[in-house]
Amino acid sequence: MRLLLGILLGSILCAARAQALEDIPPPFGFRWNDPAGKVEQVLVAAKAKIVSREPKEKREIWTVEGLVQPGLKRTLFEFKEGFLAEVELQYEYDKWSIENYNDRMGEIRRYFDAKFGTGKLVSRTRDTDSDVIQTLVGYQWIVGGTMLELFYFSAQRDPLVYRTITVTYKAM
Repeated sequence: MRLLLGILLGSILCAARAQALEDIPPPFGFRWNDPAGKVEQVLVAAKAKIVSREPKEKREIWTVEGLVQPGLKRTLFEFKEGFLAEVELQYEYDKWSIENYNDRMGEIRRYFDAKFGTGKLVSRTRDTDSDVIQTLVGYQWIVGGTMLELFYFSAQRDPLVYRTITVTYKAM
């Protein structure tokens, strides 16, 4: 009877561990539900700067600059009731052409497809109804209790152009 109980408990623990491994972890070695204080300690140790903290209902959003990664302009950390719930990486590459952005977007998408399965196209729009041409292309991966989104956005009004790629990790 003890052997059967041990096997049953072991199976439950293995299943729970397998479920946890199925989640997409947030970047930079963080874990979902890390307390804000722990995240802040890591950011300070990495010499990153929290440039703003915006409270919104039961959430708080931090804008962070200075995390070292090619093209990473800023990172948004969202905390729900004081615990990590979302991380958004915002990439902007100075002097890159549309072709460079398309290539980078394809590289990131192929990487996530290989790691998490084929992403779902959730947006492909081009708005030319005004003097600002806007383009939005987005993909989504859902794994376990987490979601990963990859978006390319551009707004252009000659000669001005703004382009960004965002990668958002969310605990659902």
